Amino acid sequence: MLNVQVAAALEETANLLEMTGENVFRIRAYQRAAEAIADLREPVGTILARDPKGIPGVGSGIADHIRELLATGTTKLTVELHQRFPPEVVALLQVPGVGPKLAARVYEELGVTNLDMLEAAAIDGRLASLPRVGTKSAANVLKNIEGFRRRSGRTPIGIARPLAESIIAALLEGSNVQRLAAAGSLRRFQETVGDLDFVGVSDEPKSVMDLLVSLPQVDRVLGHGLTKSSVILLGGLQLDLRLVEPRDFGSLLQHFTGSAQHNIQLREYAVARGLKVSEYGLEDMATSTVRHFDDEEGIYAALGLQFIPPELRQGRDEIRLAVRNGLPKLIELSDLKGDLHMHTTWSDGSASIEAMVQAAIAKGYTYMAISDHSAGLGVARGLTVERLRAQAQEIREVAARYPEIRILTASEVDIRADGSMDFPDDVLAELDLVIGSIHSAMNQTADEATARLLKAIENPNVDIIGHPTTRIVGGREGVEFDRPEVFAAAARTGTALEVNANPSRLDLRDTDVRMALEAGARITIDTDAHVQGNMDLMEFGVGTARRGGARAQDVWNAGPIDDLLAWLQRDR
Repeated sequence: MLNVQVAAALEETANLLEMTGENVFRIRAYQRAAEAIADLREPVGTILARDPKGIPGVGSGIADHIRELLATGTTKLTVELHQRFPPEVVALLQVPGVGPKLAARVYEELGVTNLDMLEAAAIDGRLASLPRVGTKSAANVLKNIEGFRRRSGRTPIGIARPLAESIIAALLEGSNVQRLAAAGSLRRFQETVGDLDFVGVSDEPKSVMDLLVSLPQVDRVLGHGLTKSSVILLGGLQLDLRLVEPRDFGSLLQHFTGSAQHNIQLREYAVARGLKVSEYGLEDMATSTVRHFDDEEGIYAALGLQFIPPELRQGRDEIRLAVRNGLPKLIELSDLKGDLHMHTTWSDGSASIEAMVQAAIAKGYTYMAISDHSAGLGVARGLTVERLRAQAQEIREVAARYPEIRILTASEVDIRADGSMDFPDDVLAELDLVIGSIHSAMNQTADEATARLLKAIENPNVDIIGHPTTRIVGGREGVEFDRPEVFAAAARTGTALEVNANPSRLDLRDTDVRMALEAGARITIDTDAHVQGNMDLMEFGVGTARRGGARAQDVWNAGPIDDLLAWLQRDR
């Protein structure tokens, strides 16, 4: 089993335990283990075989659970729990607004066993009649069912990218493939992926294709040829691999990378100049001669265009800008100097302050912020004022041992429903950095949410608005608010807006990033790490920021520590 599959199985166990009313500490233990394993770069079984305690957040009991899962494909506990709640009922959790407790209730009290039955119960009033549900919540569930049906069939990039990387690594190691790249929505860092398109070059295509169809990640083979093979991966994602001559690699990669709208606009641009662009190259329509390209840069140059990075090939205004060399120099992962949003065992993280510091140093960061939750988020063991001050003392003690990195004292502080902060202003003023985030009352109207965010932004102690829309990719839609008004306020006060790099959030999303930057606001890109491996998620945040046109100078944590500190000490 792949790490992502093990993590998904542990998350399912956590959900099942919550459906049965198990205590929150046992539930959270399985959730933490799932988070830790999803971000491992080495197979979980290999790590446990080498060191039974080698995975932070995974105790001996859950380690045994994982070994049983790897050996049999399931566990006795999961089988027992499914006897009470069938898999079809657990699948209802995919609908935003349907948590484990509600799924258990609709099953036990209404006999709902699938999505169609839940939809019917929401329409005919039975769902609203349940105590503590009501008409408004039932209407939201119905709306979310409709959204879920529209989104089904796509895979979150947080699942698709590690899977694609594992396959690319296997093909590069085990076959004679000279060049190999993922194209499509994965390369554009789109938040969800419909399928995987790989483009490669090999002088031994049979060996490459034979290896692909035999990989353990493959569920079944749809086609097996010398120039193209298609497979369905475990989990249902389709992968198409095309092998071409070296001279055509650039043309094919460009063709399968751009969105449909980008490619249409590029073809129209080329035709207006007597050229035809396709996966085979660039054809002069007057002479029928075709130019071949072994890299993408040559195609755009031949068309008289500035090179368009994959993340910008969305069919918006990128070609118009490229004509006049007006595309921004996008931020790179290597530009980031620190991570300003992370959690430790002081709240709901799985690693100590020192362990997170060591991981940040290993990433090459020169600064970081420890930002555990405030007390309002009880499920996350949020810090009281007393615990916050005790943590600040430990941070200072750890910082003394690691002079190579600046460790900022921070907190992710709940923005209450009325826009007030979960800590008093005098306590917030003691911190180096304050992240204000919404974690509750997400059913507010757009006007209420706008007023709430504006009040937090106007608070002189708040530096960053964390995951501003609260959305969950493929899940919760998030809160609606007046974006122009909120983004303008952030620009006016110097409050940063976060791009949360966790692939389940990617919040702000790319379109919001662009709107915020155009309003004059700046952003941070943070991982919201709960364990050391979560810091590797930064690439997803960078990809999202690039899709929004962000440059290094637009991102506070891409600058030196002196600039960061000057911003944090600004006069508002």
